[in-house]
Amino acid sequence: MGLIEEILVRPKLRQKLWAWWYPFFTRRVREQGIDFLNYAFQEDAAARLTLSPGDEPNRPNIQLYEHVHGGVDLRGVRVLEVSCGHGGGASYFTRTYQPAEYVGLDLNPEAIRHCEARHQFAGLRFQVGDAQKLPFPEASFDVVINVEASHCYPDFPGFVDEVARVLKPGGRFCHADLRYQAGIEEWMAALAKHPRLRLDEMRLINPEVIRGMELNTPRYVAMVKQALPKFLHGMALDFAGVKGSRLHRDALSGEMSYRSFKLTKRQG
Repeated sequence: MGLIEEILVRPKLRQKLWAWWYPFFTRRVREQGIDFLNYAFQEDAAARLTLSPGDEPNRPNIQLYEHVHGGVDLRGVRVLEVSCGHGGGASYFTRTYQPAEYVGLDLNPEAIRHCEARHQFAGLRFQVGDAQKLPFPEASFDVVINVEASHCYPDFPGFVDEVARVLKPGGRFCHADLRYQAGIEEWMAALAKHPRLRLDEMRLINPEVIRGMELNTPRYVAMVKQALPKFLHGMALDFAGVKGSRLHRDALSGEMSYRSFKLTKRQG
């Protein structure tokens, strides 16, 4: 078992590592303006998404957000993004779709400071909070978004319970993430068998994510080499999913599964 897989299948180790790694990483890349932390998405043949010049450098990452939200109406509704990272997706969705309110939540206080400094738009706010205990009342959001973060959580079924609690009846849950084979059964059961959520759509997106990884490889290699000490380069490049990394190879082989989901909270 490789380092990445071992971390992903051991909740206590995973929790301790992420609690150290993400604030450290945010501090190191702050000056580079890194607003997206996902592995990205590129369809083989699809209509080209129209982006502003300012968003164009983040095209592969934005395409993952567009895929995850695909068709779920964000205009004029209350949206919660759990584990918003450096806020690139929150900023893009707020500017593009004008929700009534968009809340970006993250456990990493360094990331929230980064978001508040970089992404100042009407209707968008950020706060520190735990995905396992969402600091919001029941039935307070129309849409919950969660992109490539839940593999870090110590209790994924508990997180899904929290999503169901804060969603309004008829509200939508847009989710995408990765799992190694040992974690897929629990992941799928938590989503497909939840008593308050209906699974509407599930899609395996390894090919699209692999293309996204490859598109982002030059940028991520440069980021790692510029921001991090040399002794961390190997591990960081593996986690970044650059071409030839362990994670990239596992996505190609299918040992690592990347999937997207859309769910609806049941009425009543």
